[in-house]
Amino acid sequence: MTASGWEPDPDRILQLGLSFFGSRALLSAVELGVFTELADGPVTGERLRSRIGLHPRGARDFLDALVAMRVLDREDGKYSNSPDAQRFLVRGHEEYIGGSLEMAASRLWGFWGDLTTALRTGGPQSEKKDGEPDGFDAAYADPARLRTMLAAMTGITLPSARSIAAKFPFDRYQTFIDIGTGEGALPVQVAAAHPHITGGGFDLPPVGPAFDEYVGKHDLGDRLRFWGGDFFAGPLPQADVLCFGHVLHDWDLDRKRELLAKAYTALPDEGALIVHETLIDDDRRDNLFGLLMSLDMLIESTGGFDFTAADCRQWLREAGFRKTWTTELTGPHSMIVAVK
Repeated sequence: MTASGWEPDPDRILQLGLSFFGSRALLSAVELGVFTELADGPVTGERLRSRIGLHPRGARDFLDALVAMRVLDREDGKYSNSPDAQRFLVRGHEEYIGGSLEMAASRLWGFWGDLTTALRTGGPQSEKKDGEPDGFDAAYADPARLRTMLAAMTGITLPSARSIAAKFPFDRYQTFIDIGTGEGALPVQVAAAHPHITGGGFDLPPVGPAFDEYVGKHDLGDRLRFWGGDFFAGPLPQADVLCFGHVLHDWDLDRKRELLAKAYTALPDEGALIVHETLIDDDRRDNLFGLLMSLDMLIESTGGFDFTAADCRQWLREAGFRKTWTTELTGPHSMIVAVK
C-alpha cells in the first residue's frame, strides 16, 4: 500500500501494453466492412460471417470482442451497429471516419512497429525511410487514391469544423479561406452557418476537382471557390480570416514559423488566423492523443511534431500577432486564434 492508499496493480500496465489487441480488431473490422454490412439492420452471426468471409474458428470471438468494445450490439443472436458505429463507420456516410482507420491499418500499423527505431534514430519509419514517396505524395499522384484520402480527412474534420463555425466570431468578418482545405469541410460548415461569409479553400492543384464537387453538393459554389498552389512556393491568398487545420504539425519549427509569417502577411489589420490542432496540454500530462500524434509525426515525417497552445502562442507573437486565445473544440481538438 502506498502513502496515498493506492495499491499498485499490474493489470493497468498489462492492459496498456496489450491495448493493440483491441486496436487491431477494430481496424480489421473496418477493413472487412463489418459496419457497412450491418448498416441496414441486425444480422445473425453466421450470416454476417459468410458475408464478410470469415473462417468459422475466430468469427464468434471476433464479433463478440466488437460487442465488448461497444462498437457492435448483440440481441437474440443478431448483431447490429452501435449508434457511434452506425454514424461514423458505415462507408459512404459523410461522417465516415473509417477511411482514416483503413489508412492506419494499411500503413501506420506496420510503421509503428518501428517506433523504437524512430526513437533511437530520430528518423522517419514510413516510406520516406527507403526514399520512396510517402502515402500523401503517392495519393496526390493517383486521382482515385486522392479522393479516398480526402474523404477520410473530411470525416475526421467535420466535428471540429462544426465547432469552429459555432465558436469563432465570424459575425465580425466577411471572408474566410482554409489553408490545406482538402474537400472543403471547414469552409462549407462556416459558409452554411454564416450566410454572409464568402471565401473558400487553398490546397495543391490536384485537390481542386474534389473541392468543387463537395462544395457543389452543398449548393455553396456561388460563395466558395478553390485556390490551387503550394503554400511554401508563393504567398497565401488574402482574406479576413485564414485557417491552418492540422497543417503546422506536419513541419519542423522553421517551416511552422514560415507559414505563420506568410499568414500574417496575407491578413489585413484586425484579421484573424485560426490554428486548429490536437494541441498537447501546456503541462504535457493529460492530452495523450496529442502526445501520441506527435510520435506519429516522428514516424511519418522528417521534422514534424505536435505542440502546446503555449508553444504556438509564442510563435504567433514572434510573427507579429498582437492578441491570441485558445478555445477547446471537440474531443482532444482545440483552436488557437491570433489577431493581427
